[in-house]
Amino acid sequence: MDIHEYQAKELLASFGVSVPVGGLAYSPEQAAYRAREIGGDSWVLKAQIHSGARGKAGGIHFCTTEQEIQDAADDLLGKTLITEQTGPRGKGVYRLYVEESVQIRAQIYVGFVLDRRSERIMVVASASGGIEIEQISAERPDSIVRQTVEPAVGMQEFQAREIAFALGLDAGLVRQATATLLGCYRAFRELDATMVEINPLVVTADNHLIALDAKMSFDDNALFRRPEISELRDKSQEDARETYAADRGLSYVGLDGEIGCIINGAGLAMATMDMIKIQGGEPANFLDIGGGASPERVVKAFRAVLADTRVKTVLVNIFAGINRCDWVAEGVVEAIRALSPDVPVVVRLAGTNVEKGRSILENCGLQVAVADTLADAAEKAVALWRAECSQAETK
Repeated sequence: MDIHEYQAKELLASFGVSVPVGGLAYSPEQAAYRAREIGGDSWVLKAQIHSGARGKAGGIHFCTTEQEIQDAADDLLGKTLITEQTGPRGKGVYRLYVEESVQIRAQIYVGFVLDRRSERIMVVASASGGIEIEQISAERPDSIVRQTVEPAVGMQEFQAREIAFALGLDAGLVRQATATLLGCYRAFRELDATMVEINPLVVTADNHLIALDAKMSFDDNALFRRPEISELRDKSQEDARETYAADRGLSYVGLDGEIGCIINGAGLAMATMDMIKIQGGEPANFLDIGGGASPERVVKAFRAVLADTRVKTVLVNIFAGINRCDWVAEGVVEAIRALSPDVPVVVRLAGTNVEKGRSILENCGLQVAVADTLADAAEKAVALWRAECSQAETK
C-alpha cells in the first residue's frame, strides 16, 4: 500500500526526521489559507498523487502570492496528472499540499528497501539527489552508497555515520544525517514498511537537513496489525479494478489487454498469461483466487474480472490440488447464470474430481468452451477474443 507525500512526512516527522512546515488543502481558498498559516513570502504547492516525477507533469508550482496559489490550486484540483510512473491513465488530483519554500544548497537521495536476495533491509544513498534512483544508477553509479542492516541488532549509529561521510557531508551535518537515517530505519521497521524514500533530502542554505519529498510503501499483509497505517489508504489513487478485487480478498493486478483470467496459483497464472501472449492475445489481468476456490469465491472472481468493461473473453484455468474441480465448475455455472456475461467463457480444469467438473460444465446448458490443456485453453480464448473484436468492428 502506498501513501501520499504529506502522510509520509507526518510519519517520518514522528520518528525525528526534519520536514518543511506545510498544510493540506482541498480547495483553492483553503490552499491560500494554508499559505497564510505558514507565513513567509514564497510557497510550494504540490499535487498529492501516488507517483513521482510530478514536477515534470506540472504537478508542482512555486508561488509568491496568495493569488498565485489560488490560481495554481484551481488548475490542479480535479486534473488528471500523467507522469512517467502513472501510465497513460494518469491519476486524479483531489488533495494539495502547501509547503514553505526552502533555499537549497545540495540535494541527496536516501532510500530504505527490502532486499529479498540478502533478506535484509538495505540503505541506498547518493549525493546526486533530486532525480530518480534508476537515473542516478545509470548516470552516476559511483555515487551510490549501499549498506545492509543486520536484523538481529538493527541499524547502528556507526553505519549511519559511515553513510553520511560517504555522501561527503560536512562534519557539522553528520549528526543530523545520523538522526535522519536512524529515524527512517525505525519508521521502516516499526510500521512494517517495504520502502522509505526521501528524494531529495536537502541541505539548506542555513546548513540543515530537511526531507523535501518523501514516499512510503507498506506490506499489505501486515496492515491488520497497523490500523493507523491502513487508515491512510486513498482508494482514489488505486486501480479501481484492483481495489474492487482486494476488498473481496482476491489477488488481482490489472493489465491492458482484453482477455480476463481467473486462475489459482501465481505460477499457473504467469504461465497462462505467457501462453495467451504466445497465441497472440493480451491478458486483461492477473487474478489468483488462491487455494480455497469455493463456488462463492469463483463468483466473486467473475464479478471482479467482468467489472473491467474492456474484457471480451474470460479464461478460467484451475489446477485442483487442494481444490476440487466440481466445486470450481459449480462456481462457473453459478457465476454465468447470475451475471449473464455477454462475452465467451473458456474453462480448463485439471486435478481432483476433474471428470465430475467437466461433466457439470458440459451438461449445464450454458455456452462454455471446455479445454483439455493449457495450450488448448489459450488457443480457444484468443480465437474467441478475435471473433469478439471482429464483431465489435462490424457493428
